[in-house]
Order: sequence, then C-alpha cells, then structure tokens
Amino acid sequence: MQGNFSYHNPTKLYFGEDAMNYLIGELKCYGPTVMLSYGGGSIKRNGIYDAVVAALEGAGKTIVEDPGVMPNPTYEKVMEGCHLVRENNVDLILAVGGGSTIDYAKAVSASVYCEEEAWEKYWVKQGSPSCKTVPIGAVLTMVGTGSEMNGGSVITNRKAGFKLGKVFGPNLYPKFTILNPRFTMTVPQYQMVAGFFDIMSHLMEQYFAGTADCTTDYINEGLMRSLIHSTRIAAKNPQDYEARANIMWTATWALNTLLKCGKGGDWEVHQIGHAIGLVTDATHGMTLSSVSLPYYRHVMHDGLHQFVRFAKNVWGVRPEGKSDEQVATEGLKCLEDWMNEIGVVTHSRELGVTEENIPAITDAVLILPVGYRTLTRDEVIDILHQSM
Repeated sequence: MQGNFSYHNPTKLYFGEDAMNYLIGELKCYGPTVMLSYGGGSIKRNGIYDAVVAALEGAGKTIVEDPGVMPNPTYEKVMEGCHLVRENNVDLILAVGGGSTIDYAKAVSASVYCEEEAWEKYWVKQGSPSCKTVPIGAVLTMVGTGSEMNGGSVITNRKAGFKLGKVFGPNLYPKFTILNPRFTMTVPQYQMVAGFFDIMSHLMEQYFAGTADCTTDYINEGLMRSLIHSTRIAAKNPQDYEARANIMWTATWALNTLLKCGKGGDWEVHQIGHAIGLVTDATHGMTLSSVSLPYYRHVMHDGLHQFVRFAKNVWGVRPEGKSDEQVATEGLKCLEDWMNEIGVVTHSRELGVTEENIPAITDAVLILPVGYRTLTRDEVIDILHQSM
C-alpha cells in the first residue's frame, strides 16, 4: 500500500427481502414533509410506489410528488426540483429508483439553497456546498451506479453542452438506503445488463491505476470475480435471487470510495461514455461498454503489469509460455467474451454514434491527467473510431 488516505462512509444500509420494514423507522428521524422523487412511473406498475407511500403515510409524512426524473437527469430538471423543495419547505428527499434518481436528489440537495449558479460552482469548478443542504434517503430499484452509498452526481446540461460528474462529500451521501434485491427484478433485461457493466466499469476504472502491491486491488479482484460469476447466472435467469443479491451488494461496494483507498483511478472511459450519452442519450452502462475494449487496448502497454495481473487473477489466464503482452491481450479477450455472454453493447454504432457526430462527442470529452496515459484529442477520436 502506498499513499495516505482517510475513509468515512456515513450511509446506513438495510439489505434483504425485509429491508423495507425499516423505512418507517428511518423516516421518523426527519421532519414532516418528504419529497418523493422517482422516474417515469415503472414503480407505480410494479408495486414499489405503493409500498413506499404506505411507509410515508405510516410515518405521518406529507408527500410532495416529484416524478419524471430521466435516465440522464438534466440540470433543468434539477432546478425544477429545487423549486419544489423551496415551495414546500421539504425536510427529506426520498429518491426511489436507480442511480439517476439518487444522483438527481443529491444535485437538488446541494443546489436548492446555493446562492451561486449551482452548475458553475459544483460541476464546472468542482466546488463544495457552503449552504444548507437537504437530507436524502433512497430506495434502490436498479443496481449499477453505486449512488446509494456515495456522493456522486452526474448531471447533463444540454445548454452548456456537457454531461459532468461531481463527487460530493459525506454530507451529501444518502442518510439511509433500502436495498431489496427483489426490487431489481422488475428492470428490463437491457437495463439490467447495462447496470451489470456499469458495475464492472467502476471496478476497472479504479483497478487500472498504479502498480504497487495494494490490498485494495485484492478486494477489487474478488468483487470482479463475484460479479462475473453472478451476472452469468442472472443474464440467463433474472429471477435468481442469490445472483441478484450478490450483484446488488457488489454494486454498492464497487463505488463507495473503499476501492480508491491507497491508490488513484482512471475514469477516462466514463468521460468518453458521458460524452456519447450527451450526444445520443444512450443508456449509461452501454456507453461504457461500447468504448471500454478499444480504450483498454489503447492504454494496455502503459499499464502492462496491471493488465497481466487482471488476466491472471480475475480471468484465470495461464501465463506459461506466453509474453506479458500475450497474457494481457488474452485477459481483454476474456472480458470481451463475458460482455458478449451477458449481452451488452460492444460497438458505439449500436447506440447511434456516426462518423458525423464523432467531433461533437470528442469536444464533450473531459480529458483527465490520471490513469496510465493522458489522452490527446486525436487519441480520443481514434478510440471512438475503433469503438464503431
């Protein structure tokens, strides 16, 4: 282990089929008015909405409805949420849905009483809240982002032409999250497997950085192996409770700041994926899967030691009689085979990317000076071409 770090995560988790039994008790810790934020209405069709409302009413809460949170939440929608919070003097934001809904709740919480222009302060300048914020709770219905136990908030600003992420501090983490694996079984197959790859991408973004012998990487490798095993089962049988429970738990630990302890990270796949999502409005996990293979092949030689470790420790590649390059290449082939097996997108053209919009995508990519290689604009263009 190298470097220095502190670790603090204040989110309380309730996991399992009985997790909802604890919601009323948590709600009673907050004031009388709760804003219920959710997406397009699927929670009303599958019964989750009714269960949540019953808990809110059982806790004696006044409910402020805030539907319509989109898969790539916009800054315009965040401003609408801020208006609802101020107008109703909301005491708690309860986000019911996947990562986008929870990201949105954090954005509203940080922005509602901000005296500056929130987009500029938080997402452009990466500042921290100095104003009052609103507590957040969550009921998770789709796994992938890890937003249920972290401070991440990815917001799309179409007027500005960017989709950017902000990692807020522990005061913006959900105060509590309900994790019932049964709730994730209502998600369509396409969204389900997109979430699976989002988890894998979070693990790889943190894994492919540094070369030291790091305990955190051993934890990461175990999570990757668990994810690979369980997603193979769930892709064939989405109703397999044990597989879905393991995936849900892996998703939470994949991005709650544990895996960055003692090392850096990359996150350039996410920057390219965000730019594709901005231009095409494609599902987040699929934007990541569409560019991961060409990106990692591009930087493999710069971090060869770690790619060899990935091949051996995650995929079980045998190194005897092979060069390091051959071992690392075989590891990426195993990754590709698994992606095809679970059914994620492996080419950006499947998401609507064309030669004509590659310049617009490239302009929206935030290039980070981290990982094994700092990309140039021409390299981003080449990776996008390779992804098609």
